[in-house]
Amino acid sequence: MKLSGQCLCGAVRYSGEGDPVFQVKCYCTDCRRVSAAGHAAMMGFPAEAIQVAGEVKEFHSTADSGSDVSRAFCPVCGSGLFAHGSAMPGLIFLRASTLDDPNLFTPQMVVWAARAPHWDPVPAGLPAFAERPAGL
Repeated sequence: MKLSGQCLCGAVRYSGEGDPVFQVKCYCTDCRRVSAAGHAAMMGFPAEAIQVAGEVKEFHSTADSGSDVSRAFCPVCGSGLFAHGSAMPGLIFLRASTLDDPNLFTPQMVVWAARAPHWDPVPAGLPAFAERPAGL
């Protein structure tokens, strides 16, 4: 698949081509807070498949899983764009909400489903993990 996306103001753009390693809806505390929603929708790609144009700032933290995560955002408008994590080195996790064509995102699973708020329920029919599957 060919994909592209950007932050709200357009100062940071990304593009790439290839198939995602996975597509996930995450309800962990950090994803809820950083997305300002009940979950974050993310697509994992090999980092070398995605090209980023523009300057980003990064926020580093320890995720609920215990791994180190760096979340990149636009320093102009504050839009969160992607993340890298120590648990899955070599992958970039694009925020599906920033895609130019959001219909490219098709969730394959739900992680941290036990933390889903009642107002943003886990979709029926998707494999769901109370926390996260091994290796993710």
